[in-house]
Amino acid sequence: MPLKTPRAILFDLDGTLADTAPDLAEAVNQLRAERGLEPTPYEQLRPVASAGARGLIGAAFGVKPDDAEYEDLRVRFLNNYEAKLVVKSKLFDGVAALLTQLEARGLAWGIVTNKASRFTDPLVPQIGLGHAGCVVSGDTTPHTKPHPAPLYEAASRLQLAPADCWYVGDDLRDIQAGRAAGMPTIAAAWGYCGHVEPESWQADVLLHDPLQLLELIKTQ
Repeated sequence: MPLKTPRAILFDLDGTLADTAPDLAEAVNQLRAERGLEPTPYEQLRPVASAGARGLIGAAFGVKPDDAEYEDLRVRFLNNYEAKLVVKSKLFDGVAALLTQLEARGLAWGIVTNKASRFTDPLVPQIGLGHAGCVVSGDTTPHTKPHPAPLYEAASRLQLAPADCWYVGDDLRDIQAGRAAGMPTIAAAWGYCGHVEPESWQADVLLHDPLQLLELIKTQ
C-alpha cells in the first residue's frame, strides 16, 4: 500500500512499544516452579511473548489451547502475571523519544493490543504510556486482531479515517489487521516477532529501530 502522510500512528503494545517479556516469562516460570520444574530459558520465551498465554504456555509446557490442562494453566499464569505486572517491563529504547517527537509534530498516537483491559488499564500508565490518545484492548471490541475491528475502533476514537492512520506491530496478526483495516502497516523488527522473519509478513515497511519511524514520516 502506498504510504501517505499519517495523521496518527497506532501501535501494538507488547513487543512494539513495551518490552514486557521479562515479566511474562517470570509469570510462566513461576508455574513451572510450582511443579518442581526448572525454569524455561528466557531465550525460548521471549520470541513468543507477543502471543501471550497461548505462546508462553506452549513454550514452557508444550500445552496447546485445546489440551485439557490448558485452561487451568492459563488462569494461573494470568493471575501470576497480574500480581507482578510491571517489575522488569519497560519501554523499548527510543520509544519515549519517538512519542515525544510525534506529539511535537501534532500527530496523534494510540495503542491497539490484544492484551485484555484487566492488564492494559494498569500497565499503560505505570510504564509511561498514560498520555496515549486512545487505548483499545483485546476485550474492547467483540474481536481481536487479526480482525480489523480494534483498529477501526481506535481510528473512531481519534476521529480519523482508518486510512489516515499507520499501524505498527511486531506480529503477523498486526500486519494482517492493519491491512484488513486499510491502514499502511509497519513491521517492528525490534520486537519479538515470533520465530518467523518479519520480512515474510509483507508489511508496507520494515523498521529495525523505533526512531526510524520519524525518518519515514519525514519522507512523506
